[in-house]
Amino acid sequence: MPRARRSRDYQTNVFINCPFDNAYERLFRCVVFTTIHCGFRARCAKEIDDSSQIRIEKILGIIEECRLSIHDLSRTELDAETRLPRFNMPLELGLFLGAKRFGDRLQSRKVCLIFDRRRDRYQKFISDIAGQDIRAHLRDETTLISATRDWLSNYSRRQLPGGGHIARRYGKFKSELRPLCRTLRLQVRNLTFNDFNNIATGWLIDRPAPAD
Repeated sequence: MPRARRSRDYQTNVFINCPFDNAYERLFRCVVFTTIHCGFRARCAKEIDDSSQIRIEKILGIIEECRLSIHDLSRTELDAETRLPRFNMPLELGLFLGAKRFGDRLQSRKVCLIFDRRRDRYQKFISDIAGQDIRAHLRDETTLISATRDWLSNYSRRQLPGGGHIARRYGKFKSELRPLCRTLRLQVRNLTFNDFNNIATGWLIDRPAPAD
């Protein structure tokens, strides 16, 4: 991708680094919906399905194109089969921070939001990021939406509605998602990242927010 285009999209691209399993799906969709609602573009490794591309190169390419990034480090449980934890989220956070530290002037403007279940829990498994402003989402959708909205408002060029308003809009969207999927001949549980992104974007365009 030409660097001119990267520069143009850089300000509004948000790299989302979180678990991609079924247990986290409801929180992942909250973050994506909130990002779109706030006028930004959600990006993640799931947007590209290219078996010829090495996964780490795909992630690095997306990180390069995003000024903003949201990282959730809350998934530290051991895998039921391997009895090992997942390190993808801390690794991708490290890649993002490395791009900010060692990149050019454009990359040095990167900023990120880091989530965990509880604010001080990360100190027990990744203490090297001490000093970062870690936000606790408590696995609660409204808390996650509000914290994401408040952070994105710092980088928006317009006044954003409050987190409570976005949470209510998300509740309405969820209630209409299944009928929308039936119309599109899709299944909610099988939506790809791009499917969900497109449906949420279209829904927000077609249904202007009413006054609270």
